[in-house]
Amino acid sequence: MKKIATLSVVVLTMSLAFVSCDSKREPGKIYMPDMTYSRAYETYAEIDSSLFTGDQSMRGSSKIYYDNKPVTGTIKRGELFPYTLPNDSNGYKMSAMVKNPLDSISAADLKEAGRLFNINCAICHGEKGAGNGPISTSGKIGGIANLTLDNYIKMADGTMFHSITYGKNNMGSYASQLDRNQRWMMVKYIRTLQPKPASATDSTKTK
Repeated sequence: MKKIATLSVVVLTMSLAFVSCDSKREPGKIYMPDMTYSRAYETYAEIDSSLFTGDQSMRGSSKIYYDNKPVTGTIKRGELFPYTLPNDSNGYKMSAMVKNPLDSISAADLKEAGRLFNINCAICHGEKGAGNGPISTSGKIGGIANLTLDNYIKMADGTMFHSITYGKNNMGSYASQLDRNQRWMMVKYIRTLQPKPASATDSTKTK
């Protein structure tokens, strides 16, 4: 009985070896093609249309269906809800009612916001937001905002976010450079560059 069991194992092993290595010129059978041929692809690389398809009607075919667009109505984990106000005069006016979703900001995030400000904004607005960056002082572009002035101190967070998102006057949109969270962080950082309103200073003195 023991010999029969041993012989059966040997025969089964040899059979598997012959089946899996039936040709030296061709690879073995692919059990999970969608794992063998990864859905991931290099940036700017063309997708092999003989293997992948984004055509909904091709689902269930021999091709691997690949939808490289996120599901409608979904956002990535940790992302803030979309900003839906339109880029027009009415949207700009309504932005004043939008509250900054970041109630507070950590020292690390504030430092990161400062880094992003220096990369994206300081070239025009200056390191301290006073509108004296290299482009402003060159005299080639005028009308660059001094963010420390009273009208920007009184400007609502939502309106400032709206301007960063869509652009305002000579300033273009920064929505492609900064995600929503970073734009709100930027608003928080700009507030640290601005002097406190006179009313707040007076109330502090009377206490």
